[in-house]
Parts: sequence; C-alpha cells; structure tokens
Amino acid sequence: MPKYRKKPAMIEAVQYLGKQNYREICEFVGKELTMEYMDTEQILTIETLEGELKANKGDYIIKGVQGEFYPCKPDIFEKTYEPAE
Repeated sequence: MPKYRKKPAMIEAVQYLGKQNYREICEFVGKELTMEYMDTEQILTIETLEGELKANKGDYIIKGVQGEFYPCKPDIFEKTYEPAE
C-alpha cells in the first residue's frame, strides 16, 4: 500500500480563550463572529469551506493554506503542529 507524508505548510492560528479574546479572533478572521452561550461555555460559529462549525473555548482557530478558517481541538493541534521560528 502506498504511503504519503503531509507536506510541510506554515499556518497561522490563535487559541480561542472565550470572551477574553473574542475581539482578537474576530480581527484574525477579518469579520464579526457569532458567539453563543451554552450553560457557561462561549461557543463561536466559524464559517468553513465545509459549512459552519462550532469552536469551543480552548480550540484553535486555524487559517489554512487557501485563506480559509476552521476550528481545531487542542489535542489534535498539538499532535499536528509545532511552533515555527
């Protein structure tokens, strides 16, 4: 079976910390995002190439190689990405 390696790509990302960095996330994606409250959680709605996805506090908001934005769970982010110099 053929095997493939993911091409290295530089991405930009910001971790969503809830209400405290909502403005930073909006500036990062270039528009106002919808924030809704579920119990004590502040959830963002992110428009992606596949439709709307929800971002929970702690998720990373990633700007992809085509300029698209999408949320990523912290454990997946840490397994997939490392800080670039």
